[in-house]
Amino acid sequence: MRIFFTGGSGKAGHHVAPYLASRGHQVTNADLTPLGHGDVTDLRVDLTDAGDVYSALAGVPTQDDLDDPRPEPYGGSAYDAVVHFAAVPRPLLTSDRATYATNVLAHYNVLEAATALGIRKIVFASSETTYGVCFGRGERKPLYVPVDEEHPVVPEDSYAMSKVAGEVTARSFHARTGADVYGLRINNVIEPHEYAELFPAFLSDAGLRRRNLFAYIDTRDLGQLTLRCLETDGLGYEVFNVGGADMSVAATTSEIIDRFYGGVEVRRPMGRDETFYCIDKARRMLGYEPQHSWRDVLPDPGA
Repeated sequence: MRIFFTGGSGKAGHHVAPYLASRGHQVTNADLTPLGHGDVTDLRVDLTDAGDVYSALAGVPTQDDLDDPRPEPYGGSAYDAVVHFAAVPRPLLTSDRATYATNVLAHYNVLEAATALGIRKIVFASSETTYGVCFGRGERKPLYVPVDEEHPVVPEDSYAMSKVAGEVTARSFHARTGADVYGLRINNVIEPHEYAELFPAFLSDAGLRRRNLFAYIDTRDLGQLTLRCLETDGLGYEVFNVGGADMSVAATTSEIIDRFYGGVEVRRPMGRDETFYCIDKARRMLGYEPQHSWRDVLPDPGA
């Protein structure tokens, strides 16, 4: 595939974009900052500028593509898919208004241009924060565990609000065009080197991970899931929780329930180390199966 990848220079993108390229795809990184990876084409694009986005998607992906005929019908796009990861990545980096406005406008511009140019596969980054726990003021608990995609999304912060708005927008563009549009509610992104740096503290104090539902996603597994989305056609509009198979803490699920989730409904039996961020839907519909864990790097104190 020829993939228009936004935000390929970000924390998640700078792993996922090269991963897709390593699987044989041509990947163009549309970002304000170049990635500088030999297998990925960098293209400076201001996603909040609708004309800039449309022009980039209507353009030629690489110099080698100059020898190919124009897309049919004339005026279409040479790209086969869009992966939209670009965003202000969390609150407290800029004003709430700027966070919301930037994310919502960029998201709309990408979906409008992509569908207008005939692209039939769009994968976009939503967030765990949509469930309202991560950046809620004070103590916030889910209504039930494990948290699946049917759990209400009622966040308080501007970042998560922008992600909920993005999901609504994506569903509407699917309704308008019939394109496959898949949203990824990505949990806390962890790079491989961060296991040794961050997880010793998590393993000794589970409370540090309460706001992330004690979950995480390895960038390599995020790459796998993104690829599975690109390879799976015909689902229409869907959203998927994106996380690892286990928790980011050494405490067991029963210990977490007793300490943090008293009074919260437990909807089904859970494994000893099973994530509270349910990934059953991605497993069932996409064939996703996480391959990486902090246990590959660090000893489990509770083993």
